[in-house]
Amino acid sequence: MKKVYNKAVRDKIPEIIEAAGKKCLIKRMADDKFLIELEKKLTEELEEYRKSLSPEELCDIIEISMRIAELRGVSNSEFQRIREKKNSGRGRFSKNIFLVEVNER
Repeated sequence: MKKVYNKAVRDKIPEIIEAAGKKCLIKRMADDKFLIELEKKLTEELEEYRKSLSPEELCDIIEISMRIAELRGVSNSEFQRIREKKNSGRGRFSKNIFLVEVNER
């Protein structure tokens, strides 16, 4: 029985499928096309996390985010630098602050 996925997967997934005695059809995509698929995958993983609250899904979100950044020309070290700069200037999310309103003067 054939099951169609048509989605971006981690690099070792084809090996895992074949090790389970199944055959799979893959194609390698150009960076610009794969970027589109990764952005779809990011939405999928976010929904999976929202349903499961699984730390494994959070790891998928981070991996996909890092690859998207790379495909957009941002190295992992630059991504981390941007992250730290933003954390330094605007803070993290560690104080559980929820903004209710702002009154203009």
